[in-house]
Amino acid sequence: MATEQIDPRYVDLDAWSSNEIIAAIYEGQLEAAAAVRGALGAIAAAVEDAVPALQRGGRLVYAGAGTSGRIGVQDGSELPPTFDWSPNRLVFAMAGGLGALVRSSEDAEDNEYAGAQVIVDAKVGANDVVIGVAASGTTPFTIGALRAASAAGAVTIAIANNAGAPLFDVARHHILAETGSEVIAGSTRMKAGTAQKIILNLISTTIMVKMGRVYRGLMVDMRARNAKLKRRAQRIVSEIVGCSESEAARHLEETKGELKEAILVALGAEPDKAAQLLERNGQNLRAAMASLRGNG
Repeated sequence: MATEQIDPRYVDLDAWSSNEIIAAIYEGQLEAAAAVRGALGAIAAAVEDAVPALQRGGRLVYAGAGTSGRIGVQDGSELPPTFDWSPNRLVFAMAGGLGALVRSSEDAEDNEYAGAQVIVDAKVGANDVVIGVAASGTTPFTIGALRAASAAGAVTIAIANNAGAPLFDVARHHILAETGSEVIAGSTRMKAGTAQKIILNLISTTIMVKMGRVYRGLMVDMRARNAKLKRRAQRIVSEIVGCSESEAARHLEETKGELKEAILVALGAEPDKAAQLLERNGQNLRAAMASLRGNG
């Protein structure tokens, strides 16, 4: 596997100066980002398949082991505060359990049955989207999870860093970022991990945009749970509506912090009608605003 190969450029790495080591690692990170470009079409296809399933109430499921699993958990865990994605619509199939986030459990990745069992226990079905991540593309736990998810009819997405990865054989969508050998041979927390994080950013963020949780580049489904985020919510309402931040704060108070409802109220809707407008328009703010203007 390319991700495990020794790169002759770095055989004397331990004899280099700090500046030289850092420059080499930095260049590797740039290569990792560049490797994602060739996968953009596959990423878009996966998103287009995932969105309808999630619109029917499905969940996002992240499956992985070691570094890949941790990157998946990081991506998913950031969706509730950023987009108000319900934690009940997230499943983390992490080899060794969530305790492996901070204490490695390397042997857990060898258990294909355990990966499948997490999917079965979570009652994954046709409306769920399961993303399996493995740098090698050979991790038994992740293969087991995707195989079981595919059998259950879920939308399955495999992300790997080696061409011909067995992980691709058990998933509907194949996303390959060929990052090649690492500066430190086999240390896929580096180039491979960076590419995986970029791909997951692209998938999850685009899904949220397509599901109406972003309007004009702003996080209109954000939950304002601290002072900083409350100020941000006020700025978002003010920016979209064109009112003062003090007026925005009043509208947010009227709607109990529901940002999209506050925007509609600021545009003239009654609070209860704002909620109805959003419900009728699939929680899409742009559509709800158009409906309000048309007195829909």
